[in-house]
Amino acid sequence: MNWTHTVLTERLGIRYPIIQAPMAGGPGTPQLVAAVSNAGGLGTLAGGYLHPEPLRQAIAHVRSLTDRPFAVNLSVAAPAKTDPAHIARASELLAPYRAELGLPPTPASPAEPPTFEEQLDVLLQERVSALSFTFGAPDNVYLELLRDAGIVTLGTATHVLEAIVLEESGVDCIIAQGAEAGGHRGTFVGHPEQGLVGILTLTPLLAQHVATPIVAAGGIMDGRGIAAVRVLGAAGVQMGTAFLACPESGAHPAYKALLRQGSEIATTLSRVFTGRYGRVLRNRLTDELRAHEAELPGFPLQLLLTQDLRQAAAERGLTDFMALWAGQGCYLCETRPAGELIASWVEQATALLGSGVSSPPAPELASTPESEPESEPESEPESESEPESESEPEPAADFTPDQSKP
Repeated sequence: MNWTHTVLTERLGIRYPIIQAPMAGGPGTPQLVAAVSNAGGLGTLAGGYLHPEPLRQAIAHVRSLTDRPFAVNLSVAAPAKTDPAHIARASELLAPYRAELGLPPTPASPAEPPTFEEQLDVLLQERVSALSFTFGAPDNVYLELLRDAGIVTLGTATHVLEAIVLEESGVDCIIAQGAEAGGHRGTFVGHPEQGLVGILTLTPLLAQHVATPIVAAGGIMDGRGIAAVRVLGAAGVQMGTAFLACPESGAHPAYKALLRQGSEIATTLSRVFTGRYGRVLRNRLTDELRAHEAELPGFPLQLLLTQDLRQAAAERGLTDFMALWAGQGCYLCETRPAGELIASWVEQATALLGSGVSSPPAPELASTPESEPESEPESEPESESEPESESEPEPAADFTPDQSKP
């Protein structure tokens, strides 16, 4: 059997078992989503911060660029409770940086974030091909609605217990997020440190403990990584950082320029930008506020407190104050178009794996009704402005991220 033919490609109707990780905050444009899908992979639209109408418009925009399947990513965790003391402390810590950028001492009152329920209504109405989600599993009633609509579900796990929870919920696939991965950590059970397992350990571990197909994510930057995790039992891969420097990516030019200058120690885990731990390129904000991370509010409160600061920094190209989400393999980023990258990765993986791959047979996924024809868009969306995340257990004060990473 050809290595590209897996339960993932069969179920989703895609040519290659390659998923583009959701990347909010600018990089994950409709153009990038469509380019990946057109090249035979599965593009993913980061919808976690979009209210219903902008989300509907974003889906329509992607559909105007491709007739191939693509996914939408949402967060299922509830927002952190308002904590006046932590908010006041965060405002105090951020005040000098706001003054440096000419911003008022405190940000304007933010709008209410969208709810998972209202976002899900849009996905069901639009009959998207797939829904990937982070920070837990939707209630069973929602998963049943998704199954009835023929929408493939992919949940994110960072360790075995989370994978078991997702499998018991009935998701179609489990995305194994290794410690190397860029962006927010998907950990939703236990201490954040429990989720810092490298992908070469996590992939066979989950494949051994759950029957649900595994999609490996974290540190996979080319065909070599794809081949490695396929041999270890993954039915496919999810790659985010590898697409950051593509021309279709909406990442800031200064952001892209830093990627290839990095190394395996260029990134760090930080909750400075959003209130939830995520892997980013080190910069002045992460370094200077590291000692105060435990004093900051959870997601999305910290995200909202830093929003205008990050936007002002992006307008001026000041990477010291930008959220530069990136995985540990960032130094391998290439500036080629997404379609060219996928073609080269497939060629590399095929050279390594030949006509087959000696990985455990993936279980069959239950067939579901075919999706209704996709409708043409009427309008284009506004760009997203943030990465995806939710609240998580507060790490211990002496927690030190692993520096050994969507």
